[in-house]
Amino acid sequence: MTLRGRRVLRPALLAAAGAVLLAACAVPPPPHDVATPAPETPTAPGLRPLTRELAVPAGASPRSAVPSVRYDLASSGMDELTPDDGIPGDDGPRAIFQRGGASWYGMAFHMRKTANGERFDMSAFTAAHRTLPFGTVVCVRSLVNGREVLVRVNDRGPFGPGRIIDLSRAAADALGMVSMGIKQVALHVIEGPDMRCNGETADVTALQPPSEATPAPVKRAARSVPARQRR
Repeated sequence: MTLRGRRVLRPALLAAAGAVLLAACAVPPPPHDVATPAPETPTAPGLRPLTRELAVPAGASPRSAVPSVRYDLASSGMDELTPDDGIPGDDGPRAIFQRGGASWYGMAFHMRKTANGERFDMSAFTAAHRTLPFGTVVCVRSLVNGREVLVRVNDRGPFGPGRIIDLSRAAADALGMVSMGIKQVALHVIEGPDMRCNGETADVTALQPPSEATPAPVKRAARSVPARQRR
């Protein structure tokens, strides 16, 4: 190649190289802000999302039943109650004297003197009340299970808050409250011979304390005086 040809070829090569460089600069760079999707995490087989349901289905019975006070078992109004046991000849509703908590006492006070002078017998159907006269017969009705028991007042108490009557162990056992301690009750004072309690006519005489037999006077034999000492 002659010197003249080399001079003509050099500008052409430079122009071609410049065009290549310009084309390279014109190509946009690959985007870097496009987020690539994260690989899917495989879920464990057999696992399903929890569904929101009621703890107790509608219409099902509760899982636990706690005894509560049922005020429908006693009422202060004379028109709200039907005869207590439905037996023909029943006198019908009884007026409630008092309503509140009942407690009981037993072995710790057995054979101790009560406020009226008797000996406390935990197997007898007696009770302590703060204001009722001694000898008053009361029908105690449980507001938890509806049981009734007939007791006679022979002591004073209870003096703790929230309690209206203190029953003997036998009376508490009849109401099913020995394991409960304090139970809500309603008191009905038995004032007539035909009033009923626990489904039968109240037997007031059976609750009276046994009369203590009065010992017969001892007759002393006449002392004989010797004849020589007689005047």
